[in-house]
Amino acid sequence: MIANNGRLKIAIQKSGRLTDESVNLLRACGLEFEFSKQGLYSPCKNFDLDLLSLRDDDIPEYVQDGVADLGIVGENIVREKRARVETLAQLGYGSCRLMISVPQRSSIRTIQGLRGKRIATTYPVILSQFLRTNRLKADIVELSGSVEIAPTLDVADAICDLLSTGTTARMNGLRPLHTVLESEATLITNKKSLQEKRKKDLIDRLLIRVSGSLQARGKRYMMMNAPASAVPRLKTIIPSLKSPTVVPLAEEGMVALHSVIAEDVFWDVMEKLKKAGASDIIVVPIETIIQ
Repeated sequence: MIANNGRLKIAIQKSGRLTDESVNLLRACGLEFEFSKQGLYSPCKNFDLDLLSLRDDDIPEYVQDGVADLGIVGENIVREKRARVETLAQLGYGSCRLMISVPQRSSIRTIQGLRGKRIATTYPVILSQFLRTNRLKADIVELSGSVEIAPTLDVADAICDLLSTGTTARMNGLRPLHTVLESEATLITNKKSLQEKRKKDLIDRLLIRVSGSLQARGKRYMMMNAPASAVPRLKTIIPSLKSPTVVPLAEEGMVALHSVIAEDVFWDVMEKLKKAGASDIIVVPIETIIQ
């Protein structure tokens, strides 16, 4: 049986906004598997790991109960389900905000204006905690979907829903009022899995790969040649993780500099490097950085 085959199990979203990036992350960690959104189970060929494809709402409970040792799911789902799990890593994708929004013409300008109002949401647990923290009394209207149209239908005076770009809210005549929660994809586990030595060893090995892959995101490896006399100036220009590596070349007075640089600043930095004496600049992708 899959549940008792002794292999590490990681649950990921079957189909949704986190699915593709979760699969890409695991493959960037060197894991080889065939993934199908129609299938439940995907065994990894080169690591003692099985992938389970589940509804995102079910992942925290499956991890909490030990059916899965690990899970990749949005922090908003973990909080809403009040799951007894441990977060191992923030994964840097799937970013969104749980936001309270009101109609454009609403007189509500601050969260204090929510007192006594009706707020529609699919996140009643998180919203209840927010209201208690801010000592606000409001009526929570729990819906299963299409929250953004609740004010138009006079079901609610405000909504509390996830926003990634805010386009849907604007299309429905809403304006943001207050951010309740910033969320992104997280890697979670349970205490039982961490207490089993064999699984703990596998989790630690996988975490090294995940960390290395995340470190490499948005980074490029840069190499260049330059006169040795230009090195002090070049070192002040290169925004690297650490001091660049400097290697003497066969041509006297010339060196090669190697460094890691963020992709989003490369072009601006490159222009400054050329003016400072760098030449033959080469930039290549990075798959993993182990620190």
